[in-house]
Amino acid sequence: MAARTIYKLPLLFEPQTEGGYTVTCPILPELITEGDTVAEALDNVADALRAIVEAYEDLGCSLPSVLRQAAFDQQTPFWIETAVGA
Repeated sequence: MAARTIYKLPLLFEPQTEGGYTVTCPILPELITEGDTVAEALDNVADALRAIVEAYEDLGCSLPSVLRQAAFDQQTPFWIETAVGA
């Protein structure tokens, strides 16, 4: 299995009146997706981000410099913020 690159990015989850969430990213305006639940929307973010990275590569463009890769291995600590219901 090929290694995936992990990116750290802010996400805005906006509840929709009909249910579900629309997700955008202030530093990557091309990222717009949705889901019926937070978990589904987050899964869709991963799909959307992969498509955006591929599109940038196909166009020969660099990703925005504010989009940072995150260390994600067994030896490096990493920071994550998330919403968790209890």
